[in-house]
Amino acid sequence: MQLVDEARTDGARLKSACADLGIGTNTYRRWKAGGKDGRPGAPKQTPSHALTAMEKAMILAVCHQSDYASLPPSQVVPLLMDDHGWYIASESSFYRVLSEHNENHRRGARHSGRVGPPRRHEATRPNQVWCWDVTYLKSTVRGRFFYLYFMLDVYSRKIVGAEVFDAENAANSEVVLRKALLREGCVNNPPVVHSDNGSAMKGGTLPATFEKLGVKPSYSRPRVSNDNAYIESLFGTVKQRPEYPPEGFESLQLARDWANSFIRWYNKEHRHSAIRYVTPADRHDKKDADILASRKMTLLKARNKNPGRWSAGIRNCDPVGAVWLNPLPEEQTVKEQCVAH
Repeated sequence: MQLVDEARTDGARLKSACADLGIGTNTYRRWKAGGKDGRPGAPKQTPSHALTAMEKAMILAVCHQSDYASLPPSQVVPLLMDDHGWYIASESSFYRVLSEHNENHRRGARHSGRVGPPRRHEATRPNQVWCWDVTYLKSTVRGRFFYLYFMLDVYSRKIVGAEVFDAENAANSEVVLRKALLREGCVNNPPVVHSDNGSAMKGGTLPATFEKLGVKPSYSRPRVSNDNAYIESLFGTVKQRPEYPPEGFESLQLARDWANSFIRWYNKEHRHSAIRYVTPADRHDKKDADILASRKMTLLKARNKNPGRWSAGIRNCDPVGAVWLNPLPEEQTVKEQCVAH
């Protein structure tokens, strides 16, 4: 601009001076008025609310710690708030920084079809609706498997019963059921128990046991795998844990030890996405409301400190209400609308 101004002072016309420098008159006027340079290669002004270099370094440092290295940002962000009262940045900022350093790897989702109407149950409190199933655990001996039984509370997502056996049968299922009822203290007010149609879940003397204990059984539709989606998702989490041995377990006792370790982590440390990233144990013990209220205060303080980063408002910290097992689409829609408001 200085060269154009000097040429015009010496009597040159604006159009001629700009042409000699290879720029248009409109470009000159925009520069003169303090307008932004819109060229693709032009340097861009850093937004005032952008992450600082130190904040980006903190994100990487946190994600490299052993406690967080195997967790996604959706788990890390609430965990930092709950354990330390820290809020560094949003989940999307964590993902963006990790992507910039090629450290963000996602797992694909699985899809399955639906056939006919499923069994539906609503849980408004713990120990009202349970679901259970069995999954195979490989051993180091080819052709030999161990069998992991899980009983899951639908409302809280807490594992309320679990055993590992060297056989899958109705007798072992009965052991899991009786222990879970005693452990949760609901023998006199038993829950609905949902399962698939496998013989281990409905064979032998198990129907008589259900009737004797007052348990209301519920079963998936034949040949439909996603009627018991909560337990299937739990088994997926089991097989994806970093410490899960892909080569299999050497003995039944080692499989049991590993399962007990997983249950402690899942119930007491894992921040579950479906219950606002609180732990299943906290939700089961009705501590989630206090935890979420504290988390909300942390987020509000962070927003007040740097409001430019919060154009969409803070995350939803209201406790999750009732939970449906196999909800109807309209029931799911109403539930989501209630949560949003």
